[in-house]
Amino acid sequence: MTDLNPPRGTQDLLPPRSDAVEALADEGRRLARRFGFRRVETPTFEHTELFARGVGASTDIVTKEMYTFEDKGGRSLTLRPEGTAPVMRAYLAHKQELGAPFKAYYVVPMFRHERPQAGRMRQHTQLGVEVMGTAAPAADVEVVTLGQRFLSGRGLRRFELRLNSIGDEVCRPAYRTALIDFLKERVDRLCRDSRERMLQNPLRVLDCKVPSCRAATEDAPRITDHLCDACREHFDAVQAGLREEGITFVLDHRLVRGLDYYTRTTFEFVSEVLGPTQSTLCGGGRYDGLAELLGGEPTPGIGFGLGLERLLIAIDEEGVPLPEPEPLAVFVVALGEEAAAEARALVRELREEGLAAAGSLEDRPMKAQMKMADRAGARYVAIIGEQELADGVVTMRRMADGEQESVKRSEVPGWISR
Repeated sequence: MTDLNPPRGTQDLLPPRSDAVEALADEGRRLARRFGFRRVETPTFEHTELFARGVGASTDIVTKEMYTFEDKGGRSLTLRPEGTAPVMRAYLAHKQELGAPFKAYYVVPMFRHERPQAGRMRQHTQLGVEVMGTAAPAADVEVVTLGQRFLSGRGLRRFELRLNSIGDEVCRPAYRTALIDFLKERVDRLCRDSRERMLQNPLRVLDCKVPSCRAATEDAPRITDHLCDACREHFDAVQAGLREEGITFVLDHRLVRGLDYYTRTTFEFVSEVLGPTQSTLCGGGRYDGLAELLGGEPTPGIGFGLGLERLLIAIDEEGVPLPEPEPLAVFVVALGEEAAAEARALVRELREEGLAAAGSLEDRPMKAQMKMADRAGARYVAIIGEQELADGVVTMRRMADGEQESVKRSEVPGWISR
């Protein structure tokens, strides 16, 4: 027998969880559009070089986590592990018609070959936003504000914003040297992964969750003490802008993010109800050097990614009601062959009026049809039997409390809309 389980690290998204993810995605889209962002969707797979150059050859994503394959033409392709590099590629290709700044959002699946655990699956749905073509601190503030409004608008309260600046190509090299010198003196206290990445990507050591590494780097040099004047001025402006928006934050010198393209502002929204290694609800930052890594002209940018399935876990843990999509307005129940034809006509009419309507696709007893209506989440049931046909009416029943009344057949759409 065929194995009916999905591949390891993936899951079947079924009602009511699928409804909740869809509702979250719709809320994210509406909020992004309210902030002036426009929808972008790039291909599910890209040339592998895009991620190797943009994300960074030394990152865990490239070295351990990408789903890479060779197509029939011998080209190396990779399933999308993150959204920023593909959107930047698309923007650079169409920069003239899109203009600057360009504000984009997307809700798409991401793929990473990671060790599966709650809140970290090998395929997940991500809400992402990007602002490309401006280095203004106001863009950083707007992106962070959108993330904060989305999470708080969902009713979440037990999370905080962590903020840092990791400088740029002017001030980071000197800090990198100072950090490597510091780490060399404590190399025997670092975990194996940190020892391996210490010389190539030393900032990642600060982000390591292994207790011995965190203890060894507690007094490490802080990059905010090494910022150049321009980066310091930018970071001060971002903090001032967030205060103006009424958003509280915590400065976190360990917050470096995991991708090579980040510069200056980095941030995370962290939930206290999730485990210590999976507590990040939303993470992002500025990537002013990414376009040049991809072979384009200098193009600053700022964005974030937010996993919707992990957000659902935080919603559950905080006891917040699951978001719900627009419910089915009416389920039409037909009793008898003649009633079935009239029921089909009513369903067509209601759909043409813009109402979500459904009915049984085969002849079933009333009890079975009522159970179908309940399972479908219908607000109302419209019952058509021999008596209703004879009287030219429909019995409308409210599912919430069972209240019902007879409504003239021609008045049913207006009655439901009311």
